[in-house]
Amino acid sequence: MFQLLFLHFLSDFKIFNLMRYITFRTMGAILTALIISFWLGKPIISWLKSKQKQGQPIRSDGPESHLITKKGTPTMGGCLILLAVSTSTLFWGDLSNPFLWIVLLVTLGFGLLGAMDDYRKLTKNSHHGISVKSKLLAQATLALIAAYASSQYTDPTLANGLTLPFFKDLIINLGWFFYPWAILVIVGSSNAVNLTDGLDGLAIVPVMICAICFTIIAYLVGNHVFAHYLQLHYVANVGEIGVFLGSFVGAGLGFLWFNAPPAKVFMGDTGSLAAGGALGTIALITKHELVLCIIGGLFVIEAISVILQVGYYKMTKKRIFLMAPIHHHFEKLGWAEPTVVIRFWIIATILAIIGLSTLKIR
Repeated sequence: MFQLLFLHFLSDFKIFNLMRYITFRTMGAILTALIISFWLGKPIISWLKSKQKQGQPIRSDGPESHLITKKGTPTMGGCLILLAVSTSTLFWGDLSNPFLWIVLLVTLGFGLLGAMDDYRKLTKNSHHGISVKSKLLAQATLALIAAYASSQYTDPTLANGLTLPFFKDLIINLGWFFYPWAILVIVGSSNAVNLTDGLDGLAIVPVMICAICFTIIAYLVGNHVFAHYLQLHYVANVGEIGVFLGSFVGAGLGFLWFNAPPAKVFMGDTGSLAAGGALGTIALITKHELVLCIIGGLFVIEAISVILQVGYYKMTKKRIFLMAPIHHHFEKLGWAEPTVVIRFWIIATILAIIGLSTLKIR
């Protein structure tokens, strides 16, 4: 919105030429979302506390300390992130860009689903919300719509294709299988982030790390000169997604201010499902789905730990981990919560560096 407004006065004020640059508007989006988060954080948390007398329901079978340290903490803090991201994106983004709208609407759709899940948990005073089948069906529907919409604005040679890291020319044409693949990527990403969101600050920092990495990827892939130089597959107009990602980084930093241990508010499914859905959609649009598996490897590890735990228990009635997701396993081993969180942040950073290195190794 700002871009169209300022460019209207470009002939009179040359400084407004800055609005043509995605990099400048991305920085503006970061600062705007950060300011909104700081400004509205306390009022929103106070409002959530007034509506949630007992706070987020705590699992009785979880780490014993959580029943004391996390009792009464409100959830649905993801609404602060979504508000900051949406406002900042609409201010700084090029609203004529279809990819920007696809990502924003998918994020809000997953956020709404997460809010419904959180509300159900609060009203039932249980950590069980919407049924798994209903949630997966809604997620798959949103992912299918996003996949179809994005394919309509992507070059036909890439629209239904899968690109592979380390290979500069190889594109696997998935045909109609592209849609099941898209659902797997987006729904899997959304639920993986949701599973990671179990400790103060644990999920939001890796989400920001992924957002920063995909800001770089979107900018390079959407720039014909850089894409050609790095031998990446060029996706026209995708660079504008960087503005959205910048908004997410700023909103994430602002949310972390209140979510840092001891957390004053939890992200809840409202934020975690939205964040994961956004990352999966962006990976799909930029044709870097497999790179997301590396950069967001921490989320993959958390999801796999749950799959292994459930599958092994069904077969043997025994457990691989003391508790899943795996961050709870380390808590059960006696690691302090900040130790688990910071070490997982370090792992996320290492995986992000490895993932970014795939852009050059071709």
